[in-house]
Amino acid sequence: MLLAIDVGNTNTVFAIHDGTSFLSEWRCATEHPRTADQYYVWLRNLMLLNDIQPDIDRVVISSVVPQVVFNLRVLCDKYFKCRPLVVGKPEVDLGVPVRVDAGTLVGADRLVNTVGAYNRYGGDLVVVDFGTATTFDVVDQDGAYIGGVISPGVNLSIKALHEAAAALPHIDVTMPDHVIGTNTLACMQAGVFWGYVGLVEGVCKKIREEHPRPMKIIGTGGLAGLFERGTDLFDSIDGDLTMHGLVLIADKNRGE
Repeated sequence: MLLAIDVGNTNTVFAIHDGTSFLSEWRCATEHPRTADQYYVWLRNLMLLNDIQPDIDRVVISSVVPQVVFNLRVLCDKYFKCRPLVVGKPEVDLGVPVRVDAGTLVGADRLVNTVGAYNRYGGDLVVVDFGTATTFDVVDQDGAYIGGVISPGVNLSIKALHEAAAALPHIDVTMPDHVIGTNTLACMQAGVFWGYVGLVEGVCKKIREEHPRPMKIIGTGGLAGLFERGTDLFDSIDGDLTMHGLVLIADKNRGE
């Protein structure tokens, strides 16, 4: 039984894979002080509620928050009696090349998305991930990660707007009925939604202009489905792309 863990800046996702399919998936807020014991009590209760026995024998971790990894390692050692595979470590074989400037550290989540996307869709891709940051990752013809773009995430932009302008409220992300707002809330919703549609379309257009071959655009992340409604840009929306990539990397490093 494999436990796949994706630690993001905002949320951490845990998923159980039985070798054939995912049995269940849960998320919690990413918190640096959370101990291995706290993780285990929370995770064990969720597993039992879903009739899943906590007999984990493999763990793979992707993390963009290094401070969290230590307690997850303790969780694996203390409760699952295994050493976790941590994406980004030199000994981990991704199965695809990484061609970026020397000394560049690429986020583990971006590498995992590259592996998952290449497996499902082939090469020549742009993977747009709507997370804490909105990232654009370019997958070459042979599956190599060759770079990308990082922009502020949607919710991060909303938070900054609210905190910097005292008269503007905090809003939820939604697709407004009209582009032209007739009140403050509608104006902000239109600015956020259509602004990000324009951002994604514009960045992907420039990437396609620089790439020598036609490219598919794959969307992932919690808000991908929402933004798909405002554009015909995406060839596919893939909600479990990161977890799929983690399973592939775990199997690759077990010799499967």
